[in-house]
Amino acid sequence: MLQSHQTSAPQEMERAIAAAQSTACRHAFVRTGFDEARSQAANPSLQHLPLAGLAVSVKDLFDLQGQPTPAGSVVLADAPAASADCPAVARLRAAGGAVIGRTNMTEFAFSGVGVNPHHGTPAAHDGRFGTLVGPARVPGGSSSGAAVSVATGAAFVGLGSDTGGSIRIPAALNGVVGFKNTARLVPTQGALPLSTTLDTVCATTRSVRDAITVHEVLAQRRVARSTAPLPALRLAVPTTVFLDGLDAPVAQAFERTLAQLRQAGAQIAEIDLPAMRQQPAYGFSAPESYAWHRELLQRAGERYDPRVRKRIEAGATLRAWEYIDLLRSRQQWIADMQACMAPYDALLSPTVPITAPLLASSIRLDLPKTDGAKPGDPPKFVTVAVDKSGQAFFEDKPVTQAELSVALQQARMDNPDTEVQLRADQGVPYGRVVEVMGEAQKAGLNRIGFVAEAPGGAESPTPAASR
Repeated sequence: MLQSHQTSAPQEMERAIAAAQSTACRHAFVRTGFDEARSQAANPSLQHLPLAGLAVSVKDLFDLQGQPTPAGSVVLADAPAASADCPAVARLRAAGGAVIGRTNMTEFAFSGVGVNPHHGTPAAHDGRFGTLVGPARVPGGSSSGAAVSVATGAAFVGLGSDTGGSIRIPAALNGVVGFKNTARLVPTQGALPLSTTLDTVCATTRSVRDAITVHEVLAQRRVARSTAPLPALRLAVPTTVFLDGLDAPVAQAFERTLAQLRQAGAQIAEIDLPAMRQQPAYGFSAPESYAWHRELLQRAGERYDPRVRKRIEAGATLRAWEYIDLLRSRQQWIADMQACMAPYDALLSPTVPITAPLLASSIRLDLPKTDGAKPGDPPKFVTVAVDKSGQAFFEDKPVTQAELSVALQQARMDNPDTEVQLRADQGVPYGRVVEVMGEAQKAGLNRIGFVAEAPGGAESPTPAASR
């Protein structure tokens, strides 16, 4: 539209600023720079560059010259200002991007839910239709504000990072495009790290076409577009892990997509990926983040989000030989995965298995509490109950299946040794009990004690379902 002169960069910037100031973007930004963005958009020398003066939002963990880099925290709010833009921001500016502000995020990027107790949590926005869909839902993380800024129209590009899903998860929950490129293609200098092994600098955009353009800017490379017809592509759906525990709407949308591809002539195979059962890469974030945060935690650990602090401190116990084994296992895992994927041009899967949980419920459930625990302490156990109607309760609070899944995943992140005590009224269908136990096991909580309600309300323990 810019090229056809149907609009101009200054006009698009005013629309972006209006969106950024709207209630839809509440908590999406932690700092804005509207006047500077207006000035950049009005610069005629940017008109023929790839981003042409359009709005760019920057995740709070990237260096912007003259500003501190808090990474969603308060403990670094008064840190020294960055002396220069990080390479990723510099490349976006050089391509004509106009920085509109810094976006909110999970503190230090250590969660995929998107909750931030310091700056508030933005609600997910459906970028496909430009609306909220019903009650407010979690935005996904850790690049929560980046995705919301793009979905609401406050930014053309949401610069973010992805370690274990931090671009892909919020993109999926906000109806926009999140592209995680190969990590080594974009420099991570000037970005506060979560995992030096896995961190990837990438972006959220409104379309795949835009994602290609932005990736070419960030990676300083040209992407070769395939001219092969769809029937010539070798596509596969991995059935290992990727399709486990799908919510019905997710499964239906995925099946609908596969049907449309097949109708268009695509040949799609189903394959097993045994290596997905190991996934050694997920052991890096805690020890590598602890190496960065160790001294800061000693000085000001009480100012951290207690959930994030616990996840980071879990890395303190990893021994040197275990870390070396982890590095070796990752290389073997990559080789195994490459061998399985070699016959195919692309793998197809849902991005997330569940629809976005309600925001209020997820914030309430984000930190499970148990008797005798101090605020912020990880639980030794959590209680899940099911009544005769099949309604699930987490710590005595009624929850939907999606909310239960999020709460159990959070409990697993806070303490991998958390035990689930499952209580069920007499008369609850066995299948419903198995379903709830399955949510705990999908979250990685395999210590499950089963306590049935005896007649008259007294509890009678039964053998542990899983230990």
